[in-house]
Amino acid sequence: MVTHSGDHILIIEDERLIRLSLRSRLEREGYCVSEAETCAEGLKALQESPPDLVLLDYRLPDGDGISLLREFSAEMPNTVTILMTAYATVESVVEAMKLGAYTYVNKPFEIEELVAHVKNGLKTTALRREVERLRRKEADDREGPAMIAESPAMKAILDDIKKINRVSSSTVLLRGENGTGKDVLAHFIHRTSSRYGKPFQNITCTALPDTLLESELFGHERGAFTDARARKLGLLELANGGTVFLDEIGDLSPALQAKLLRFLEERRCRRLGGTEDVHVDVRIIAATNRDLESAIQSGSFRQDLFYRLAVIPIQVPPLRERREDILPLSLLFVDRFNREFNKQITGISSGARRALEAHDWPGNVRELRNTLERAMILGSGDSIEIHDLSREIRGALPTDHGAEGTRAAAFALPEAGLVFEDLERDLVLQSLQRTGNNQSAAARLLGMTRDQIRYRIEKFGLG
Repeated sequence: MVTHSGDHILIIEDERLIRLSLRSRLEREGYCVSEAETCAEGLKALQESPPDLVLLDYRLPDGDGISLLREFSAEMPNTVTILMTAYATVESVVEAMKLGAYTYVNKPFEIEELVAHVKNGLKTTALRREVERLRRKEADDREGPAMIAESPAMKAILDDIKKINRVSSSTVLLRGENGTGKDVLAHFIHRTSSRYGKPFQNITCTALPDTLLESELFGHERGAFTDARARKLGLLELANGGTVFLDEIGDLSPALQAKLLRFLEERRCRRLGGTEDVHVDVRIIAATNRDLESAIQSGSFRQDLFYRLAVIPIQVPPLRERREDILPLSLLFVDRFNREFNKQITGISSGARRALEAHDWPGNVRELRNTLERAMILGSGDSIEIHDLSREIRGALPTDHGAEGTRAAAFALPEAGLVFEDLERDLVLQSLQRTGNNQSAAARLLGMTRDQIRYRIEKFGLG
């Protein structure tokens, strides 16, 4: 059993004196050391607590080290193995190296020489794991952010996306408050369409001045303006075959609105300073948190562009209207930050869960992400507790007293008793009146699920 801090080394050696000598020396170096004296014990130890490095004897009572190496090397490719042998042959050494052994030492060996091999081997282990981490990160980046859809509203949106992606040229307009995850949804639309594998270009329409934004979108020819020393392809051309995501489209200037409208109608663009049109096959996904209808009325947004963009409009609901997604999103962020911060947070306590689910999240998913990041950086336990959350979020629980909260008595039973169904009907009716017949919000007031309150609405004829 490993009880020390530091890297974990497993010694698989049948000679007790060698095991004890090695263990004593390696523990003085600060390593965690465990032992096994047979192939069977070694395999069990490997499976129960995968080590960072294995010191493996070539000959064991119930088999040989090469056979054991063959058995575990495929499942633990990042674990470094050093073979110890008094019977080394060219063939055995070659086979061990093919199976992934780091090196071998001949018995009898100088213990300081072996310790040097161990130190170098552990550096290799660390390097292999870092490479693996970067590969996973690269794969995650290619796949894009995960899409959480436990709420009925988000499930309906994903169903619509399946239909939309049957025709992957249609323009999509994502609407919703800041922080609702419109960019995540745009990535999801791209990677679930036939355009996946082609470029995904993302540009925020407020990030650059008009002249630079026009150059970024449409490109320019050499000499088009003072600093245009060479031809530059625009994002529309670079994304040919793929998707262009235009965030904050509601803030696009009138001049660029006109040029974008022309592109959407003709699927052709002209570089700044150019004389020829270039045909481009891209899907446009636009997003905004602005009220475009009001912008049309005020004259700041073109009505014809709105109709061209809103071929497929998708309203992304705020987090407070899809509370079923709060906990799954929270667990997703915990997993992501565990990897990013090299932490081992195992979950979220019941009190913290209730607080997260009760908060209204004006900043939506972005605020939730920042909250979990802060809790994981500042928290010291192996789970996120309610005291790890900000006072504002803890305050979302009106009956919270202490770390996990205790529910205060909210109703006193009359001396004469009551008809429970009458009380139940009255509470359901009050919750619906208070929330403007919003079933999800009414369910939260009563501590119910949406299905539970729907059942009672039908039962009492309150629909």
